[in-house]
Amino acid sequence: MQSWSDTAVPTVPGSGPALRLFDTADKQVRPVTPGATATMYVCGITPYDATHLGHAATYLTFDLVNRLWRDAGLDVHYVQNTTDVDDPLFERAERDGIDWRALGTREIELFREDMAALRVIPPREYIGAIESVHEVVEMVDKLLASGAAYIVDDPQFPDVYFRHDATEQFGYESGYDRATMERLFAERGGDPERAGKRDPIDALLWRAERAGEPSWPAPFGPGRPGWHIECSAIALNRIGTEFDVQGGGSDLIYPHHEYSCAHAEALVKGRRFARHYVHAGLIGLDGEKMSKSRGNLVFVSALRRSGTDPAAIRLGLFAGHYRQDREWSDAVLAQALSRLERWRAAAALDSGPAAQDTVSRLRQHLADDLDTLKALAAVDSWADQALTYGGPDTAAPALIGDAVDALLGVRL
Repeated sequence: MQSWSDTAVPTVPGSGPALRLFDTADKQVRPVTPGATATMYVCGITPYDATHLGHAATYLTFDLVNRLWRDAGLDVHYVQNTTDVDDPLFERAERDGIDWRALGTREIELFREDMAALRVIPPREYIGAIESVHEVVEMVDKLLASGAAYIVDDPQFPDVYFRHDATEQFGYESGYDRATMERLFAERGGDPERAGKRDPIDALLWRAERAGEPSWPAPFGPGRPGWHIECSAIALNRIGTEFDVQGGGSDLIYPHHEYSCAHAEALVKGRRFARHYVHAGLIGLDGEKMSKSRGNLVFVSALRRSGTDPAAIRLGLFAGHYRQDREWSDAVLAQALSRLERWRAAAALDSGPAAQDTVSRLRQHLADDLDTLKALAAVDSWADQALTYGGPDTAAPALIGDAVDALLGVRL
């Protein structure tokens, strides 16, 4: 599956401090230390509906990581999946009277359009679950052979499950206790009541063939992939284990990321699937998490159709720290539009105050666990000074424009 069109990123003179990010597993901000090629895997969408602002906030977070690495001169190997085989997709397709493949193709294309409009630098590899089924089959077969997986005793539906205790360190990524795991497993797509499982929180690896569902051949019986193993296989086969960053929304910490890392670690006996587990907070509307089940979604495509500048959407989402759950509102958007107007007016001046220090602070704040609040404030300060007092530096407005474009993805 091809990625969306690449985004041109200006080169800005100078360099910033090394990137530091909060690691969910270690519960602290610590340096990210890639080699010449930085590696990142971010979980993609299940394409049964349009891209909402919760999705956008996640992908903009990791777009900042991508931009900071590129600004540091690193090659970036960024992989993202799309879960184009899953129950919500089948259910929505049946509801709407459309083939599930056609629905997935339509929503993936809209997602790409939204990401391109938001100037998200595309991943190097954008992989669908459908095209990676053979990789999942191979991985499940190996997990069965090693004893890390088992087939339930059910002649009709011999599903394959992962033993959650197959790795000694299971649970290190989330840090959750058993009671929390049981609660979230049931809330987030798990099946604790499935008869034949050895433990309620053992996770599905392979769903045996059911009537009316797509299936693929496998040595252990026809069926389709479970959710967590898909991401595990895609990442393992492209960037290996102990890659630099695994990312996603905070609602993926458990069970999705806990199991995707455990599957790989059980197979290759690695210490950690990723060196850094990084999670973005959730976006709310009117005091509630934005989600399809609540019906309170704000879609990127709808904002674009209404004439909202995508650059303002970026600034509105950057107005809160990426790790915090935060609200979207008309007031947030209005503030972002006002900020964008001031920045563009300042960047259009013939001259302004010297900008090198502002660019340095912009890099410094973003390198400090993506502190966009301070980064935006640094540019605000320069723009306010330029518009109020002017300045003699004829190169400053262009330098600010290039830096804001390169580091924040906002074209002035």
